[in-house]
Amino acid sequence: MAAELLSPLLPRRRRGLAVAAAAPLLALLLVAVIFFRAPLTTTVSSPERVDLTLVAGAREKGAVCLDGSPPAYQLRRGSGSGAHNWLIYLEGGSWCNTTQSCYAQTMSNFGSSKFMRPVNFSGILSKDHLENPDFYDWNIVYVRYCDGASFAGDAEGEDLDGTKLFFRGLRIWEAVVDELMGKGMDNAKQTLLTGCSAGSLAALLHCDNFRGRLPQEVPVKCLSDAGFFIDVKDLSGERSIWSFFNGVVHLHNIREVLPKDCLQNKDPTECFFASELIKSISTPTFILNSDYDVWQIQNILAPNGSYPGQAWSSCKADIRNCSSTQIDVLHGFRKKLVSKLKVAEDKRNWGLFIDSCFTHCQTPSNISWHSPVSPRLDDRTIAEAVGDWYFGRRQDVKLIDCEYPCNPTCSSLLSTA
Repeated sequence: MAAELLSPLLPRRRRGLAVAAAAPLLALLLVAVIFFRAPLTTTVSSPERVDLTLVAGAREKGAVCLDGSPPAYQLRRGSGSGAHNWLIYLEGGSWCNTTQSCYAQTMSNFGSSKFMRPVNFSGILSKDHLENPDFYDWNIVYVRYCDGASFAGDAEGEDLDGTKLFFRGLRIWEAVVDELMGKGMDNAKQTLLTGCSAGSLAALLHCDNFRGRLPQEVPVKCLSDAGFFIDVKDLSGERSIWSFFNGVVHLHNIREVLPKDCLQNKDPTECFFASELIKSISTPTFILNSDYDVWQIQNILAPNGSYPGQAWSSCKADIRNCSSTQIDVLHGFRKKLVSKLKVAEDKRNWGLFIDSCFTHCQTPSNISWHSPVSPRLDDRTIAEAVGDWYFGRRQDVKLIDCEYPCNPTCSSLLSTA
């Protein structure tokens, strides 16, 4: 199972949040003119590279990556009116559910800081106010992901050859927050905890804990981007994602971060899914997700290439290749995802932006976050909707798209698989 699951897409590895190479420039300009309210500009800011910082004293705290190396983050200081505001972004990446797959991750930046290099800041991380109108001047922290379990575990293990492995995501989370508090976050005036994919799930897991670390008068909110993984049967009738998460939860000893009320009635693995987590989160939270999330379709709904009567490889690679029968199946997946979001839809002070784009992780890209060709709901980009929700500029920012292919503003994201 571990070998079949693909790594959730990361901002620096995405194959094309830019428009498909074959799309004519004229078509792009027409889309921009029609769907972007601001004047069209050809200026695109260069992504910013921020130095890597290793967490001080991490080894002494046992707050280490899978291989025992210290965890890391990238911090860009805020300025002006944003000098005391903090945005914490938890990196996404793959989970590991066996000692073998966790050992394999120690050979990469997902399991060791030895392999980490600075990533570029764009989208919600950007310092360009045109690209990131509400958070551009905040303190931005990009927390690197190297524990294999959404910053949630606390255990140790050994690979088959005796190599020691450290499942210390929870300690990494605590050590990073402690260090940032000492760097000025204890005097924060506004904060936002967010992340992408596995990092987005981590933001949900730690949302209330983060709220509790700061004074009650400080506004604290959370934003989940592409972390709403749902427990559904795949096309062969198996609960493959449940089985995979079950391995993650038990190998990494993920229990302390799970909602206590959920654990009283359900298996810990069920409590690791976002649909259960959101029932217990009291901190205002914004759910950003595609209801045709490409990673979930490729790894949860159709983890194999072929099923009786249907070949799915081409459809999984590009939704435009799907047959009418396959589209009906995807609509069924969408219906289940939207139904599980009803809890968030009913919560006061929560927000939603659920588009029908075939994509995964939309906040770290300048194209999808806020650009002339960004996806839109209610004539708002993701950045505008999130800003309206965070700052209370509009009431009840809960936007759910119609079925694919109804939204023409998704056209620039059709090649993100």
